[in-house]
Amino acid sequence: MPNIRFDKLFSEEEANALIPRLEILLRQLQMQATSLRARVEELAVTDPSIVHCELNEIVGRYPELRSFTANMADAAGQIESFGCILKDIDQGLVDFPYDAGDDVVYLCWQFGESRVIAWHAIDSGFADRQPLPGARKTFLN
Repeated sequence: MPNIRFDKLFSEEEANALIPRLEILLRQLQMQATSLRARVEELAVTDPSIVHCELNEIVGRYPELRSFTANMADAAGQIESFGCILKDIDQGLVDFPYDAGDDVVYLCWQFGESRVIAWHAIDSGFADRQPLPGARKTFLN
């Protein structure tokens, strides 16, 4: 396991208590990302050179995109201020450092799940999620 220091370790209850706020913030992030992508696609029609540019370069050329990136940064910052780790905006993945006794692992939540039902090792990801005890039926269905 990587030697990572966390400022906060969550219990299942603490992670689950944040889900209503995370749902709002992730919805905002996803909406801003969708709008940003749509606007960049529109701009690419008249400026095809941006297709191969990094986002920061595109925003530098088109300052009107800054509101999208600022709103996204704000929502992501709020999520991470709770001590969570935002893993994927589109899939809506958030991890919570969790003391599993012998090891620190991540409780793994995906947007749309009513509660945290899975975990994975710190050096793995969503594809390696394992059900939490008592969540097997929910996780596998």
